[in-house]
Amino acid sequence: MRAEINLSLSDFIRSENKYLAQIGPELDPVATEIEKFLLESGKRLRPLFAYVGLLGTGTNPNTEIIQAASSLELVHVCALIHDDVMDGSDTRRGALSIHKAFEKMHKDKNLVGSPSQFGVSSAILMGDLALIWSAQMLHTAGLKSEQLIKVLPVYDEMRVELMAGQYLDVYEQSLGTQSVERSLKVARYKSGKYTIERPLHFGATLGGASNALINAYTKYGIPLGEAFQLRDDVLGVFGDPAETGKPAGDDLREGKRTVLMAVAIDKADELQEKELKSGLGNPDLNASQVEKMQEIITQTGALAHIELMIEELTNTSLSALNFDEIHPIGRDLLTQLAVIATSRKI
Repeated sequence: MRAEINLSLSDFIRSENKYLAQIGPELDPVATEIEKFLLESGKRLRPLFAYVGLLGTGTNPNTEIIQAASSLELVHVCALIHDDVMDGSDTRRGALSIHKAFEKMHKDKNLVGSPSQFGVSSAILMGDLALIWSAQMLHTAGLKSEQLIKVLPVYDEMRVELMAGQYLDVYEQSLGTQSVERSLKVARYKSGKYTIERPLHFGATLGGASNALINAYTKYGIPLGEAFQLRDDVLGVFGDPAETGKPAGDDLREGKRTVLMAVAIDKADELQEKELKSGLGNPDLNASQVEKMQEIITQTGALAHIELMIEELTNTSLSALNFDEIHPIGRDLLTQLAVIATSRKI
């Protein structure tokens, strides 16, 4: 399935990059970087959930449906590029983030003005381009008119919820306080719904699913989406840089107000709380300081608490698959995807 998705993305992006080349050679770096960002890595979870959502209806995909499902990956690319700008992340998937790559290009070419501003401006525009291309890839997939008309509201809701979640994340960091409830809401909208629930609805709608099946997908998708983001929170603090492609403890330096940090601060004693709050959001944290914060988070029991939450949410999600209308192939693949989404190291 990934191979089919990757082929569809490759064909689309290379065709669109030819159009950029016609505009002028100045856009060559844009074409190169966005193609590399899209094609050289990525789990393809959102297209996969859309694909499996379709299979769960008992419908087999054709080339047009695969292209439509693959378009969701470009929404994700937009989110990642913009997220790195907002978080001030230097790396992504073991390479320079887009804004840092264009900052470097500015310096290498001795261009006039601020290299960092050039990098940020370029990344914002490239994230916007990815979002536009996502819509274009969907609209030109060759779906039947009735399929496109039915799936567009799902696609639009997914994009709105993603942007709302991104704002909630930015606002949560600006509040400077911790709340498990608010952090869970950020997790639901910033990641969970657009990673799992809406892609499932997208595929199900293309397969002509009943409202009952779509509701079953929601019962599966919402808790699994939250578990997915909680795993992301753990990896942001405890992940191996060789696996994640980002420095150890990057979420600590960026001051991410995750559920993990909310639980840790809630469970910490006075001294532990002081240390966690003084380190959270400090961009100059060194390796030993990160290790100290990791120890405190573990000592408070927060890490074990989050792992238990992930397990319970995943079990709740899997119980929703006991619905007769889900085709057995879809049920089996959704079970596998639940494991992939919550047990990953990247």
